[in-house]
Amino acid sequence: MKNLEKYHGIIPAFYACYDENGEISREGVRSLAEYFIEKGVQGLYVNGSSGECIYQSVADRKVVLEEVMAVAKGKLTIIAHVACNNTKDSVELARHAESLGVDAIAAIPPIYFRLPEYSVAQYWNDMSAAAPNTDFVIYNIPQLAGVALTPSLYKEMLKNERVIGVKNSSMPVQDIQTFASLGGDDHVVFNGPDEQFLGGRLMGAAAGIGGTYGAMPELFLKLNQLIADKDLETAKELQFAINDIIKHLVAAHGNMYAVIKEVLRINEGLNLGSVRAPLTPVCESDKAVVEGAARLIRETKERFLGV
Repeated sequence: MKNLEKYHGIIPAFYACYDENGEISREGVRSLAEYFIEKGVQGLYVNGSSGECIYQSVADRKVVLEEVMAVAKGKLTIIAHVACNNTKDSVELARHAESLGVDAIAAIPPIYFRLPEYSVAQYWNDMSAAAPNTDFVIYNIPQLAGVALTPSLYKEMLKNERVIGVKNSSMPVQDIQTFASLGGDDHVVFNGPDEQFLGGRLMGAAAGIGGTYGAMPELFLKLNQLIADKDLETAKELQFAINDIIKHLVAAHGNMYAVIKEVLRINEGLNLGSVRAPLTPVCESDKAVVEGAARLIRETKERFLGV
């Protein structure tokens, strides 16, 4: 049996941090990592969707991970998403991540071309082989990648002893049950959709990795504790309250991650910049939405946490 407790709990997806010129802000990355340490989360998922990885260069992603590890190594569990849309760059990022001492690497399937399952498996196994001393997490997000992790593909990947689980961001919670059953007790399924954290945990997810956790980590930490305490009625109330917040975060003209960064500026004093094009930044007409989301987070924290 593998010791996977370090992966259990709340693992926010790390946001891209930019300076005034739209380049990676080392200071912003470090500030955000310190913020998460102070909040008491279990770990961080770096350079994934929330990190705008699809719009960043290999060099950008190396810088982000280096700065995160400089602050958080040994303090938080770090999962580095290393997938690029070609094996060569993915392998380079996998080697780099292992050299920094991350706990695990993760990868979406290759996108655009519809590849057969054996090609997807080879892609994942190639980058895993480049980090032979590091755990590997499959990232299943078919609504964006256009490729779904099937039971047959997961069974094939389980032949790789470094595969320790799935970050499952497909919407059917039954998928979590399926992957948890196939993986068994020495594998981890991470719930992906933040709106169904409660449902995902009840269906077999041992942890969560989410893109909105960073805007309200205390609320997800509380929700996870309520589940552990089997106070499911209060957990349901909090999940519904979180879902109301998420509705606000996606209601602006600007991209959700641009909204979240503005919310963090208002509520936490963090200056993380905006988002990288073609993602849309917030505009003047978004001011009410952003301020409303920030206020709702504060009110929800007061309601459920008394702070």
